[in-house]
Amino acid sequence: MKVFLLEHPRQIAPDRCNDIANTPLASSLITGCIAGLLNSMGHGIRIAEGFLDKLTYEDIYQQVTTFAPPVLGVHLIYNWENNRQLFSFLKQLKSEGLVRKIVGYGYYPTFAYQEIFKLCPEFDGLIIGEPEQTFAEWLETGVPVPGMAWVDAAGQVQMRCREVNRNLDALPDPIRSEAMMRMGEVNIEGSRGCYGSCTFCYINPYYGAGSCWRAKSPERVMQEIDRLIARHGPMKFYFTDPNFFGPGKQGQERALKLAAMLKQRKIRFGIEARVNDIHRDTIAALVDAGLEDLLIGLESGRDDSLQRLNKMTTVEQNEKALSILRVNGIEPNIGFIMFEPDSTLADIRTNFEFLKRNALLNNIFITANVLYHPQIILQGTKAYRDLQQEGRLTLKGSTYEGMTAFRVPEVACLAEIIGQITNYFFVSMDEVWQGKLQEPLNAVSLYAAVNQLLVNCFEENLSRLEGGESIDEAAAQVLIDEVKMKIKSVFDQFPKTPGSKCGLSFNQDKGCK
Repeated sequence: MKVFLLEHPRQIAPDRCNDIANTPLASSLITGCIAGLLNSMGHGIRIAEGFLDKLTYEDIYQQVTTFAPPVLGVHLIYNWENNRQLFSFLKQLKSEGLVRKIVGYGYYPTFAYQEIFKLCPEFDGLIIGEPEQTFAEWLETGVPVPGMAWVDAAGQVQMRCREVNRNLDALPDPIRSEAMMRMGEVNIEGSRGCYGSCTFCYINPYYGAGSCWRAKSPERVMQEIDRLIARHGPMKFYFTDPNFFGPGKQGQERALKLAAMLKQRKIRFGIEARVNDIHRDTIAALVDAGLEDLLIGLESGRDDSLQRLNKMTTVEQNEKALSILRVNGIEPNIGFIMFEPDSTLADIRTNFEFLKRNALLNNIFITANVLYHPQIILQGTKAYRDLQQEGRLTLKGSTYEGMTAFRVPEVACLAEIIGQITNYFFVSMDEVWQGKLQEPLNAVSLYAAVNQLLVNCFEENLSRLEGGESIDEAAAQVLIDEVKMKIKSVFDQFPKTPGSKCGLSFNQDKGCK
């Protein structure tokens, strides 16, 4: 059977460009994993990379018309809005008879399937959790199977869970599209799940009750890497695992075995990890094997906050992990939640001093992230459930993303100020990343100037609020506009790329709320 798999077009709204985690990195291989299994069973597969290839819905319409698939699978990604354009497109395909069946999969439908069925009744089913086997069984049987939600003949939404796959080695390699292979590094999966249970994370709830960290054997991982190298030549890999290391001694031993095998391939790679898994000998071995990039979830510089987030780590472990990584030549990317719903000014001050003490405010691209990030509250997380039970959760447009007011008004004010300023920086940087602006020869010093501007702005306004000064909405807007103008003056020094149209503008936004 012919199956068309769609990574739908999506755009990041300017006011959300510094928000992350609407879907985990691991989801980048979901469509490829489905395609790999279905292809191994003899089905004809076509993947449309609507996002990476910047396709329009008209482009995709033409591809569907040409391929003429009975079944359309859609990787549904919540893009800070309700995907109405996508749903209208699916309705058109169904009404014109271009596809007979449509099924959705991904993190968004796993938790918000009730909402999606209301918005788009054209779906014949939505897959809950990891999708490969469920999709394959549904194709074979033609009826709902465990691991799916569907609307029954009476119009009621039904859902059946399925057990997680304990034998990841048996899965075929994901099919990677040309667009995926153009990204500069190849995403690869070595494990699924996590042994942690952070309140802000929905990795394990996605896989279902009783899920845990599950690994592919080092031998299976190497087989896939070898096949990719044989086909495409030497390349850089990035492990999409939410937690590269497994728990305890066995996790460290597996990582050391992987390091020994990776070293033989002479490749470069990146990973993501928890701070308590950063051990001196293991990191040294991985760096020797080609480790270049590492994302580590510090999340906070205050033990009370780490306990609230159920990180099961300490500030001391955070600092030890940073030291080990830097001794081995790795300057990590940082996961950090500056603003929690229950943060106090004392929490914010402790976080800020932690970042300064550990030299995490010296690079504008790290600074702009760690100084702002609030806790994002997504359906499926413990934080979402707790706030809902407390009557503090507000839904705006989707059940998938919850909002809540900060308990402390001064924290809310600082978050609004810093959020608007850092967002403006990333909107400005987007012109550079898209090639519309060129970095001048003195770009390093210009970035350093913006970095110091952000650090000073944060500290000055934190100190004002700590001192009891009131910053009303009008006053906040004045200082936001002043800092934006200074950032704009920096980017005005970046020459425009000939033939491109730049969109830098000084937007008037709201201040504190």
